[in-house]
Amino acid sequence: MLYLRLFFEFFKIGLFAVGGGLATLPFLEEMADKTGWFTRAQLVDMIAVGESTPGPIGVNMATYVGFTTAGVPGAVIATLGLATPCVIVILLIAAFLKNFRENPLVKSAFYGLRPASAGLIASAGLSVLLVALFKNSPALRVDLLSLVSWNWKAVVLMAVLLYLTRYCKKTKKWHPIAFIGISAAAGVLFQFGA
Repeated sequence: MLYLRLFFEFFKIGLFAVGGGLATLPFLEEMADKTGWFTRAQLVDMIAVGESTPGPIGVNMATYVGFTTAGVPGAVIATLGLATPCVIVILLIAAFLKNFRENPLVKSAFYGLRPASAGLIASAGLSVLLVALFKNSPALRVDLLSLVSWNWKAVVLMAVLLYLTRYCKKTKKWHPIAFIGISAAAGVLFQFGA
């Protein structure tokens, strides 16, 4: 029954998360609250690992959740659950789009998906930012004026990375992988997850 639920939960995410892996984050937050398979703090760790490893972030996170929930079979089932709607939709679009490619309704539908996708990604980005910059509380209540609630290590790392990527001429043109490596090393060195 756990395998069926894993497949179904990730199938729903794959079906409705238009816009890529980061668009899955609001759905994963809801899943964390609903199922208890992982916490929101673990979700932030999944994002960090998913962004710094090869492959699509949504697939990486589905595989991770499936593995931690039900081992290797769970990882395979969750990944298949996430990917199956995409395959079905691509096959349907390929079959019908040839005839409707220039149809104004089809163009309008795809145009209308853009703001929805942008909204999902913006929501995910804001959620990640709040969890990363503020100490984790059970309700994720953020008090912007309380300096105690800020995660100062994360704020300092963000400021350093902003400076290195935008204002320092020597590092401004570095490949993003270098900054991912620097961030991972800083996270381990300064024990961000502890």
